[in-house]
Amino acid sequence: MMIKNSHAFGGSAALGRKLRLGFVPLADCAPVAAAQELDLFRKYGLTVELSRELGWASIRDKIIHRELGAAHALAPMPAAATLGFGSPPCDCEAALVLSLNGTAITLSEDLWKRGVRDGRTLREEILRARGSKRFTFGVVFPISSHRHMLRRWLAAHGIDPERDVRLVTVPPPQMAANLKAGNLDGFCASEPWNSAAMQMQAGWIVAAGAQLDPLHPEKVLMVRSDFAAENADEHVALVAALLEACEFCDDPRNHELLIRWLARADYVGVDEALLRPGITGRMEWGHDLKYNQNDFCVFHRGDANEPSGRKAAWVLDLLRGGGFSAEPSTINFELGRQFFRPDLYGSAVELRRQMGRRAFDPPCAVVENTV
Repeated sequence: MMIKNSHAFGGSAALGRKLRLGFVPLADCAPVAAAQELDLFRKYGLTVELSRELGWASIRDKIIHRELGAAHALAPMPAAATLGFGSPPCDCEAALVLSLNGTAITLSEDLWKRGVRDGRTLREEILRARGSKRFTFGVVFPISSHRHMLRRWLAAHGIDPERDVRLVTVPPPQMAANLKAGNLDGFCASEPWNSAAMQMQAGWIVAAGAQLDPLHPEKVLMVRSDFAAENADEHVALVAALLEACEFCDDPRNHELLIRWLARADYVGVDEALLRPGITGRMEWGHDLKYNQNDFCVFHRGDANEPSGRKAAWVLDLLRGGGFSAEPSTINFELGRQFFRPDLYGSAVELRRQMGRRAFDPPCAVVENTV
């Protein structure tokens, strides 16, 4: 794709209309919040209206029915929508990976009191309770890294995820409350909802996604394929704006400012203390367990944002292994080239280069972060 002169973007009729961008209230919606607060959408000639959605089914359905132009979405969702897994088939794609990692598995305080400390002791408790209780675990969406990793973690400890436990879908913001109420015995979700469960004294973290499946693609920018084709300049500009925002989010100097933005009701709407662990990677897991790694959630470094063939292959493996298709052969390399678009990402990188100086370069960002 040929990138137009940067001045042309602001004058484009297509780029002048309002674009609705959906997101789910999670710590990893940070690039969406940062692009809005740094005025990056306007920098790239876009008029964007953000739409806060409760969960991933809403994101999927509103993309399919054109109620959203683009959305912060789970990495497997563009392929799942294209194949019609859980919805009418609708060709969708992603030209930007918004984040890697960022998830965790949380178990209930009740399980801790029963002596559970890890996967091995969880299996022992499930065997003890067999016939009197079937343990229930929440995942955020049927086709997600969360379900994939939870099933693999359970299976690695001799727990059959299909027969020994029950997996149910719960919107991320409702996970901690359902754990507290006893409706769930554990869940796999993104931050800040693991930290929220600990604050409520409802649960403790047993494993992080960065440990279980390091550097897996977690969230992407999802659009309908016809939107990407018919609004090519607008789409590339949106990818470029969010790419710049991802770079901002990955810089530790910006974390406190980012946390303040995310705490507001129009984004995640929780206390700053709940957001800090997922953004900084300095996490208290409960019961003197800790995780202190800057890879808990990766927004930009190490080619995180490129929708590469390796990341597409990870999504395809998830779909093949999830039992979603009676014909696994349809989940192939050609499909991966269809739903992950490194070519469009390359166009956005070039546009980003053309636009020059970052909106948050010093001294601007440094002043904001020291207020």
